[in-house]
Amino acid sequence: MIKEKKTPGLASTNMTGTGPGGLSARKFAQWYRDQELRQWEVLDLKAIDKIAQAIEKAEKTGRQVFVMGNGGSAATASHIATDWCKTAERKGKRLIRCMSLNDNVPFMTAIANDLGYDEVFVRQMENYVQRGDVVVIISGSGNSPNVIKAAEFAKSKGAVTIGMTGFTGGKLRKLVDICLHIDSDQYGVIEDLHMAVGSIIAFYLKQRK
Repeated sequence: MIKEKKTPGLASTNMTGTGPGGLSARKFAQWYRDQELRQWEVLDLKAIDKIAQAIEKAEKTGRQVFVMGNGGSAATASHIATDWCKTAERKGKRLIRCMSLNDNVPFMTAIANDLGYDEVFVRQMENYVQRGDVVVIISGSGNSPNVIKAAEFAKSKGAVTIGMTGFTGGKLRKLVDICLHIDSDQYGVIEDLHMAVGSIIAFYLKQRK
């Protein structure tokens, strides 16, 4: 049974979901592969379809898409934003206006220094987010204070909120309009699937007629 991850991140003393322990590299790779294949088998295709529809609506209406996360999820946010902007491009068609709120480091550090890390996404969104925009929030635990605040702010502005979560989904899973949830307590597996879903959507958008 997957337990809720109340404390975000993975400290050096936290072995949550790491694996059985004491395995050789080969055995651990087999274990990890099995964990990931299990998640592929139950991947929420309905949620992926809803996310794609939300992005296509934003594309059609000229709204923006914002992506964000902490740690590994920050890297995923940057990768996804790049793919949805560049990889999904089709000659002669509308472009998807997508940006990662993890990429303006000076802005982030100014906010963190002056207002606190919990505000790093909301304060940026105050400059950018408008009704009808799409806000994609990636979080393994679903409980990081800055992503919860981001979801609440986005909803207050009339944006469509999308979450990508793991473990039990935390508070974020219940807050967002659409949630792609990976029911695992292995951080690597969760992050792998989040990135894979980003790629699925990018190449779906690319291959449209």
